[in-house]
Amino acid sequence: MTATPPVWDPAQYLRHAGHRARPFTDLLARVPDLPGDPPRVADLGCGPGTVTTLLTARWPTARVTGYDNSPQMLADARAHAGPRLDFRHADLTTWTPDETYDLLISNAALQWVPGHLDALPAWLDGLAPGGTLAFQVPHNLDAPLHTLLRRLGTGPRWGARLADALRPTDSVHAPGVYLDRLARLGCATDVWTTTYHHVLTGEDPVLDWIKGTGLRPVLTALADDPEARDAFVAEYRDLLRAAYPPAPYGTVLPFRRLFAVARTAD
Repeated sequence: MTATPPVWDPAQYLRHAGHRARPFTDLLARVPDLPGDPPRVADLGCGPGTVTTLLTARWPTARVTGYDNSPQMLADARAHAGPRLDFRHADLTTWTPDETYDLLISNAALQWVPGHLDALPAWLDGLAPGGTLAFQVPHNLDAPLHTLLRRLGTGPRWGARLADALRPTDSVHAPGVYLDRLARLGCATDVWTTTYHHVLTGEDPVLDWIKGTGLRPVLTALADDPEARDAFVAEYRDLLRAAYPPAPYGTVLPFRRLFAVARTAD
């Protein structure tokens, strides 16, 4: 059975906008100078467009396009459009560059793209000589945030309805896999991981966090059964409360991410 694509909620996603933007700025800091003048840039999986605007700040003369397959996210993103910034619909499982880019960048999107390793050659072929492919993805499927979700979603009560909605455990690869693939494709490649310790506040903040991202497929799968949806969320909430207990200053969510910057030959 093929799972229904998740329905995204930009407002929920942006409730933790500051924490979610930091990995993008850390990735952006490692992107080298671009060969084009002005540069041509694509943001793959741009979401609501808030971090896409950082690309225009980094390269004020660049022409930047954000791509996403969520109508909800694109509706928000287009509010940021301007003379050199536009947003278009694209499905990254099939998208290939239709023009030459100086930078392809992706922020927390490739984990939703099955087989994205196989897309890398075509994406690199779409870069100008000396161009860069840069991306970051969550690298924490072994964290309670996800292991508890998988355990609950594949258990006796929910497995028949939700097993196909859960992100597979191989949706992100080990750092060495990306390094090897990109280096063999002729790129000067830098791959690293970072664990952020986000201090979240408010009621059930870890649940609130994942409602904007990893829980979206489950919420979509149960959207036509609000009673079941609320029951699942309540069970998951209780598991998260035990796994991420609050401290006097907030609730700490350790979150590991994987980064890659690959520059093509001049």
